[in-house]
Amino acid sequence: MTPRASMVWMRNARVWMRHVTASLIGNLGQPFLFLLAMGYGLGGHIPPIKGLTYLQFIAPGLVTSAVMYSAAFEATYGSYTRLTTQHTFEAILMTPVSVGDLTIGEVVWGATKGLVSGLIMLMVMPFFGVWPSPWALALIPILFLEGVFFSALGLITTAVADNYDFFNYFTSLLITPLFLFSGIFFPVDSLNPVTRAVVLSLPLTHVVTLSRKLCYGDITDGWVPSLLIVVVSSVITTWISAVLLRRRLIK
Repeated sequence: MTPRASMVWMRNARVWMRHVTASLIGNLGQPFLFLLAMGYGLGGHIPPIKGLTYLQFIAPGLVTSAVMYSAAFEATYGSYTRLTTQHTFEAILMTPVSVGDLTIGEVVWGATKGLVSGLIMLMVMPFFGVWPSPWALALIPILFLEGVFFSALGLITTAVADNYDFFNYFTSLLITPLFLFSGIFFPVDSLNPVTRAVVLSLPLTHVVTLSRKLCYGDITDGWVPSLLIVVVSSVITTWISAVLLRRRLIK
């Protein structure tokens, strides 16, 4: 991240610290509720999956969903407010900060918020009787990369949005289906080949796979392709977000 991009990040961080509690509650509410409802409520009626209780099975996936929601919503509602209502982006571009610096600062800031949410979910897992392996520390950069992907994806949506209502499409047609069908609540390898291929085409599926493996110390195989997909997806979406944001801002 360039020094000028880091100033964009710092500006957003200072504003966020003024309402950090409300922000965290909003981002973590749904994952926590699903952990309680699905893990404790429904989990008591579901047999173990690959040697894991249902609560243990879904907990690592809910960590990744916390990152997704936090990063995506910051780069949509938050970034759109800075773009249109507050005209913060216009003011920033009056300084030596370029559109590229602005894009990187926004994407990394969204990823940072996502990582914070994911780490909080990881830290509270033991309170639910789920004890991550020490290998879970290796999950931190992966969660950050996931945050980069969803933050950039949100910024892409912001760059083409006409109003706040446009984000209903983003949430209903993309974020919610990813949450439900990326292997958080069911084992992907139990699906038929066609359905499994569709699920494996979703980027979040690979983050969920890595999260589950590292949380329980399973580093035998299958993690390299998933990691490559996460890295490549993050780079591509960040580049697209920079292109579209430049078109929106430079007319």
